[in-house]
Amino acid sequence: MDLPITLILLTGALLLLAVSNIMSRRPSPIGRVWPVPYNALQFISLLVSIAMAAHLVTLLTGTPFAGRMGN
Repeated sequence: MDLPITLILLTGALLLLAVSNIMSRRPSPIGRVWPVPYNALQFISLLVSIAMAAHLVTLLTGTPFAGRMGN
């Protein structure tokens, strides 16, 4: 992936994270279940945004992201 695709995915994931956070805080109607699992969407968008941020560091610095172990 190149830089524009990474930035688009990162902003999309952060936007989805914000929207699903707002929607999960809304009170649910009595006797109804939400059709969309907003907490699961938050978790998935958080994972995607962390992965895209690490990939963005790799693209901007030119060296692969080594992580904690330094391998």
